[in-house]
Amino acid sequence: MYLYRQAERRTRGVCQGILNRVVPIMGQIRPHYPVVLLLAAFSRHEAALDWACQQAVRLWGPIQLASEVFAFDNTGYYGATMGTGLKKVLFAFRDLVDPAMLAKAKHQTNEWEEQYRRQYGGEEARPLNLDPGYVTEAKLVLATTKDRDHRIYLAQGIYAEVTLYYQRDRGWQWRDWTYPDYRSAACHEFLTRCRNFLREKKHAV
Repeated sequence: MYLYRQAERRTRGVCQGILNRVVPIMGQIRPHYPVVLLLAAFSRHEAALDWACQQAVRLWGPIQLASEVFAFDNTGYYGATMGTGLKKVLFAFRDLVDPAMLAKAKHQTNEWEEQYRRQYGGEEARPLNLDPGYVTEAKLVLATTKDRDHRIYLAQGIYAEVTLYYQRDRGWQWRDWTYPDYRSAACHEFLTRCRNFLREKKHAV
């Protein structure tokens, strides 16, 4: 017992000496810099895209950047509920936002989809599809209601997916799960404009 207590005292002394020499280092919690809020809208009806833009501007503020309206024809997944001849457009908003609002934004876009279906819906079960997301200097994040192994739960039944990431020497890069339209050069060019806008805002502060 005596030898055990001596060993315990020596061990305690060694550990205390190490602790006295080590300066505690921990990550500092900092707020995320605001991001560029993005809205992807697609429908077979261009009037639906215009309507979605109006709702978003009313709640989220002015549009800073908009892509060309392009054919969304690289998948047949939505044909049964949305019909054929789908068109898609991307909007980026002038007012930067806290990325933590993404779950709330997805709930808002779901409400707009249902509102449009009730007011203007025709033969399609889902005449308008809206996906909010955001752009940082490093990535494009999209919101979704569907869980997958590569998606992170946010809140209120909403998940987040890193759809693209940015490399300085190679530009926008996709993952295995990235949808084809987000792999296109035109989409990457638009996202680069969003990224440049964000960088200008950050450097202006």
